[in-house]
Amino acid sequence: MLEDRLLLWRFKRGSRDAFRLIYEKYAGDLLTLAANLLNDTADAEDVVQDVFISFVQSLQKFRLTGSLKGYLATCVANRSRDYIRSNKRRQTAAISGAEQVVSDKRSPVQLVICSEELRKLSHAMTELPYDQREAIVLRLHGDLRFRQIAKLQNISIKTAQSRYRYGLVKLRSILNGEVRK
Repeated sequence: MLEDRLLLWRFKRGSRDAFRLIYEKYAGDLLTLAANLLNDTADAEDVVQDVFISFVQSLQKFRLTGSLKGYLATCVANRSRDYIRSNKRRQTAAISGAEQVVSDKRSPVQLVICSEELRKLSHAMTELPYDQREAIVLRLHGDLRFRQIAKLQNISIKTAQSRYRYGLVKLRSILNGEVRK
């Protein structure tokens, strides 16, 4: 967090390298988050780009009070929700929408198995209600705490925890117990 504060301080004073470092540090995680919420890599890239553009435009009045990653993840979630509303269509999340980095040390058989598992999980995620899917994605990919998820979704902390828990239970049920804690 201290590194983020230093990068923000440098960026506010005109350092392009500081912004590049912030972007490189968080863009991948934010893209994964957006892709899981929108089920479309191109739309996810647009959302992340919009978040960074808004971040740059409002930088002079921006004041970091918590985690920069948490702030950016919240912005991505809000922008994704706005995107879904503006298109007036129900979007489904898919983990396969995010670019998956696979180790070069895996054999072709392992890659096929991993690909099949991701496909199954992607399909199962699309079966979840959006609120549960969002809670799971924000918790696992956004590293947000339940308090932050509750504030973002305008609900109580207990409700955020319940959405997360019920979503995991439903995922397990869809996958016939293939997902483990």
